[in-house]
Amino acid sequence: MTLQQKRLAVRTAFFVLFVVAPPLDIFRFDLTLNHFILFGQPWTLGLTAFVNGEIGAGEAAFNIVVRGFLPIVIGAVLLIGTAWRYGRLYCGWLCPHFSVVEMINSLMLKASGKPTLWEPKSLPEQQLNGSLLTPDQKYWILVIVAVVGFAFLWAVSLLTYLLPPKEIYTNLFNGELTRNQSIFIFAATTVLALEFLLARHLFCRFGCAVGLFQSLAWMGNRKAMVVGFDSQKVSNCIDCNAACDNACPMRLKPRSIKRKMFTCTQCAQCIDACDQAQGSRGKDNLLLWLENDCARHISEHEFGHAPDLPRDCFNKNDQESN
Repeated sequence: MTLQQKRLAVRTAFFVLFVVAPPLDIFRFDLTLNHFILFGQPWTLGLTAFVNGEIGAGEAAFNIVVRGFLPIVIGAVLLIGTAWRYGRLYCGWLCPHFSVVEMINSLMLKASGKPTLWEPKSLPEQQLNGSLLTPDQKYWILVIVAVVGFAFLWAVSLLTYLLPPKEIYTNLFNGELTRNQSIFIFAATTVLALEFLLARHLFCRFGCAVGLFQSLAWMGNRKAMVVGFDSQKVSNCIDCNAACDNACPMRLKPRSIKRKMFTCTQCAQCIDACDQAQGSRGKDNLLLWLENDCARHISEHEFGHAPDLPRDCFNKNDQESN
């Protein structure tokens, strides 16, 4: 499997988990019971027992710390710790929203020649594998179906995280949704459809707190993994059609400084695109994931410096041995 095939498999598995977690009682918050369900077991703070006099103040405080604050702290540490070293890895490899972003990007590209409505111009029809991608307006039907379909699936899934999934799916299949359930699904589907169609990248960049905190942690570490560009071979880019820019699902410029790659999801599509574009001409890849001292040289550009990268940073054999 290629790297992108592995990433697709991981993203697909996590998206399925996102949808089935409530019905399987893996994780959800039940508003009717007013507590979390975790792997089929109730996850409460035990405050009801304290109010009823069944446990003392010390045990209640212990429960609040262990069952309330500790899971939040552990989750935050894992997320921020991973982002500190690897950037927005969760976004590019797991996030169910980003899976929708990439899916709609690909369909919109086939429909209009542009991955988003706001792209200033169409991307080249010549693909890296030598084929031609000619826009076909018939694909707009699939774009709308995907936008509305994913929005509806998200809306229903979000509702099952709050109310008993069996009740929601039974009411949905029987056409017996309650008034409040119908309003929630309709409103959430409408908002999500507009977001998926018009502002999906805007949300990833500025509206998602999970993504924002990952980016902030990543920017704070000068040695964090980053896509580096071999500027000493910039002449090899002259006869390339900006393959790395065209491949980026977040519409970033991978050859830019780290600050301008603030929302990079580490999906490596730019690296693969550059590898194909340069490999077809018998040349080395100009983009690689860099870490530690090699990454520090990239990050130094944020502070007004422009140090030359050590040549072994772009030696694939050295990279693999490290």
